[in-house]
Amino acid sequence: MKLLEYQAKEVFRSAGILTPKEIMVMSLDDAVKAAEDVVGYPCVVKAQVPVGGRGKAGGVRLAKSKEEVANITSKILGMDIKGCTVEKVLISEAVTVSKEYYLSVVLHRGSKKPMVIISPSGGVDIEEISKTHPEMIFKEEFDMILGFKDYSLRNLYKKVFSGQGEKVSFSVFKSFLEKLIDIYFKKDATLVEINPLIIHNGQCMALDAKILLDDNGLVFHPEFSKYVNDNSDETEQEKMAREASLTYISLEGDIACMVNGAGLAMATMDTITHFGGSAANFLDIGGSSNPEKVVNALKIIASNKKVKSILINIFGGITRCDDIANGFKEGIEKVKIDLPISCRIVGTNDQEAKRIMNSIGINVSVNMDEAIQNAVKLSKDGK
Repeated sequence: MKLLEYQAKEVFRSAGILTPKEIMVMSLDDAVKAAEDVVGYPCVVKAQVPVGGRGKAGGVRLAKSKEEVANITSKILGMDIKGCTVEKVLISEAVTVSKEYYLSVVLHRGSKKPMVIISPSGGVDIEEISKTHPEMIFKEEFDMILGFKDYSLRNLYKKVFSGQGEKVSFSVFKSFLEKLIDIYFKKDATLVEINPLIIHNGQCMALDAKILLDDNGLVFHPEFSKYVNDNSDETEQEKMAREASLTYISLEGDIACMVNGAGLAMATMDTITHFGGSAANFLDIGGSSNPEKVVNALKIIASNKKVKSILINIFGGITRCDDIANGFKEGIEKVKIDLPISCRIVGTNDQEAKRIMNSIGINVSVNMDEAIQNAVKLSKDGK
């Protein structure tokens, strides 16, 4: 789950990390009141959406008066930024900036160790800096048990702040970074990022904030439950899947997939592409034989208006194929599905599963390629 900026900054402040004075609002009147009574002028009006590129889209603007706050907020609220409608804005104190830095804590997937990435060139896309000026990106892994060695941290400090004219002590920087790392571990984050980081009166300050949370860890963090509904980049199908405890990711294609097992699901999507089709989703119903999962999966698939055909691909080991078929039969009775279906079911009790599927007019293949080619053909025939 991706936290919005104001949410990430709430986490930062609770950890003792300095941020500008700011208030999140959802209306024009509240924006004006926040600027007048709390933040002051000049201030920055910032769109709160779970995507990057807000500034380039006009979603971050400086306001120097009550009239400008009202005018800018009225334009930003309701704005579409990369498919996300702006429903909230952050009225933030305008802080004097002499230099911007980049700082993040993330997992290095190669070494399987947490890593700090820092750069004296912040305020822009770090991906662009890594391409054009890789010498300005500094990385340091740290041990999961021993943490950062002081000499490693001091080395980072010297590379980034030496000769920059910034007055921040090593002890201040070390304390700041330790708080950021603490958030990364204690909140089950996959990314904690500040861009830009600035030095304000000798202290490190986060002008922006980004936190990505591991969805699997949310059960241990009830404090984040209030943020779940703000996850506006989540599709309707992904929301339904989350509530039904199913693993689902929306894609751009038109062939809906219902598969058991993440590996088989990935192979299925690759094979769909190989045969000229495009998957509408990743959907893993798991290894259990609970028919209710199949019913819920069908409800999710049926709600996607882009879908032109459905592919069922089941390899039953622990999973009983007849339970999957019974769930599908129950789902067809509960959910109106007017879409062509291609099916492959192989494994435990597959003959009984075939009988059940045949009883509701669905032919079952034992060949994966054959079923997928049929699903691709059905999707194209429906166009």
